[in-house]
Amino acid sequence: MATSKVDLHDRIDPATGEYRVVAPGQTFRSVTEKITRIVLTPHTPLGWFGYFAVAGSGATMLLVAVTWLFLRGVGIWGITEPVAWGFAIINFVWWIGIGHAGTLISAILLLFKQGWRNAISRFAEAMTIFAVACAGLFPLIHVGRPWLGYWLFPLPFTMTVWPQFRSPLLWDVFAVSTYATISVVFWYIGMVPDLGTFRDRSQSKLGQYVYGMLSLGWRGSARHWMRYETASLLLAGLATPLVLSVHTVISFDFAVAVLPGWHTTVFPPLFVAGAIYSGFAMVLTLAIPLRKYYHLDALVTERHIDNMGKLMLVTGFIVAYGYAIEAFMGWYSADHWEAFLVWNEMFGPMGWSYWMLIATNVAIPLTTLWSRKLRTNMTYMFILSIIVNTGMWMERFVIVVVSLTRDFLPSSWGTYRPTKWDYMTFAGTLGFFTFLFLLFVRFLPMIPMNEVRMLLPSAKVRQKTGPEVVS
Repeated sequence: MATSKVDLHDRIDPATGEYRVVAPGQTFRSVTEKITRIVLTPHTPLGWFGYFAVAGSGATMLLVAVTWLFLRGVGIWGITEPVAWGFAIINFVWWIGIGHAGTLISAILLLFKQGWRNAISRFAEAMTIFAVACAGLFPLIHVGRPWLGYWLFPLPFTMTVWPQFRSPLLWDVFAVSTYATISVVFWYIGMVPDLGTFRDRSQSKLGQYVYGMLSLGWRGSARHWMRYETASLLLAGLATPLVLSVHTVISFDFAVAVLPGWHTTVFPPLFVAGAIYSGFAMVLTLAIPLRKYYHLDALVTERHIDNMGKLMLVTGFIVAYGYAIEAFMGWYSADHWEAFLVWNEMFGPMGWSYWMLIATNVAIPLTTLWSRKLRTNMTYMFILSIIVNTGMWMERFVIVVVSLTRDFLPSSWGTYRPTKWDYMTFAGTLGFFTFLFLLFVRFLPMIPMNEVRMLLPSAKVRQKTGPEVVS
């Protein structure tokens, strides 16, 4: 019992009463060795190969499903009339939303100088890129002629046929491509100092050559650091508006339509809040197993899990408010079709999906995340993160499918039943995402060493004493 009390005392800063961002006893050398050992180890853990094989099987399933789709067409899916949008659009919006927490952690929290973001920013940024890669597949394969996907870009065609910029599909292309470009550049620039460290510590010629190429000649000089920090701040400033703009543009896919339940101004803020909500849930889904498997308790502490739980609580209340406003306006608008749609979502043939999203997005998280004890319980937060992401997927299902099954005319009503190819495509993107993430964890630094070292007490002493430390 004495040991557990000492450990708890060490994890909590007595000055603030908060959990420490970095556990005591860490030094510049220990942080560097802990992170580089994960990548530069000569023996890859067997567990990594097991997870990689499972993820590779999922990615193979995606390849099979997409290949069959190209051969037979979108008729293999469950889409029909009037539900012309199905799993493809649901998954597209869901994956784009997952990437938002990475941009929020890496860009906005950097501008606000929140030090607790440092240990989780790198794999949150990687999560953003891989989620966008999964999301980008669905509009391409959903159009029916993926080999003509380049028509979506404003290229000079000989027949002077230009994209229709009044179509939300074009807005998605520009929003998502901009988001992906900024995210990749920000992620790569942030890794340059750590890649230079990997180059210097690598024992193999191949590692020295590859990391040397990727580090762009990094030497750690004052000029290099100045340019690095300037580039990071500029990219953070560019990425910050994307947190609001990207999912706002995607919400216009629905909001600009005249369909009841879609034609509403609540969608842009609701989509943005829901994206951040699900994004932080996915960060927890990744961070907690990584923390356990690679023994990163000293760097990814209870403070990180606690703060992400608080942010989920805030965004969860925004999402709950959006649900309430959506139901209220269906009644207050005195619009017959809007009122019927709200009733149909709750008590219609697919009412189970609405109450499932209320339970997973509102009831369970917002009644338990008030407890600090639960917010710092790793097992509970991992389970809750999966529950929230399930709920956010159900929200997209209700918006897309349930709204389309009931149109203005009863003669055009229908239903929707996904096929095995819908499920295989979705499960395949989960495998593809995990496949890419495991490669990232194995070959690149998943925690920024230089940013974590800045949080150590020895770094703060150097900043306060300045030149006297050097002398």
